[in-house]
Amino acid sequence: MKGTGLPSFNPRLACPWPRRARLVNVRRIAPEELDGWIIHHDEQVIVVNKPGDVLCHPSKDGPWSSLAGAVRARFGLAAAHLVFRLDRETSGVVVFAKNPEVAARLQTAMQRRQVGKTYLAIMTGGLRGPVTVDQPLGDDEDSPVYCKAGVRPDGQPAVTRFNPLASGGGFTLARVVTETGRMHQIRAHAQWLGHNLVGDKIYGPDARCYLDFLDAGWTPALQERLLLPRQALHCAEIDMREAGLERVFSVPLPADLRAFCQARGLVLL
Repeated sequence: MKGTGLPSFNPRLACPWPRRARLVNVRRIAPEELDGWIIHHDEQVIVVNKPGDVLCHPSKDGPWSSLAGAVRARFGLAAAHLVFRLDRETSGVVVFAKNPEVAARLQTAMQRRQVGKTYLAIMTGGLRGPVTVDQPLGDDEDSPVYCKAGVRPDGQPAVTRFNPLASGGGFTLARVVTETGRMHQIRAHAQWLGHNLVGDKIYGPDARCYLDFLDAGWTPALQERLLLPRQALHCAEIDMREAGLERVFSVPLPADLRAFCQARGLVLL
């Protein structure tokens, strides 16, 4: 209240609704699986092709329940320094620095936009041509999901470029490049465009799909609405040459997203 010195009432913090994210069905990583995911390993970095059902950050379920924990345990590191993260359901290139000095250098390069990141996304509807979304992002206070972002005038600057590669069956395979690194940026901007990502429980047809998933797991009803059990987003390429690593790391579209494209007549290059 005004003049009392007390903070204003915020219903998002004062009650259990909207729901906060929690971990369900945490996958355990086997050492031999991790070995198969590694695409590059030298004295500075370990680069991994992350599947779309693996956590990046350490969890309370032990080292082999997250990519960071598994990398640290597998290679006997004091810490696996995650240069940047991918959402649990986003697949693709993830880079770990093997020591704090390399991590600081690469993270500074990320902040200075010296690292190029290219994504592939399967979007609903037909995207007719290239489009740049320059819309600020902040908390979506009207959402039933606590961690959801949305376009709002007082948000942080965010720019995403979508370039359609193929369309068919009511879907578009797009190349996506971000100029900023906001939380859920691609997913939130895709929803704002009216072409949300296939399989997106939070930014898809209804954010309550995510709450249903937390309560009951993956169900036939969710399959019917979302079509894929995870969001169709893949980090396909990381260019770190300006950051001092002399190569571009790239991985192809994974089998689940490739199969979806082929079933809908999306021609893959």
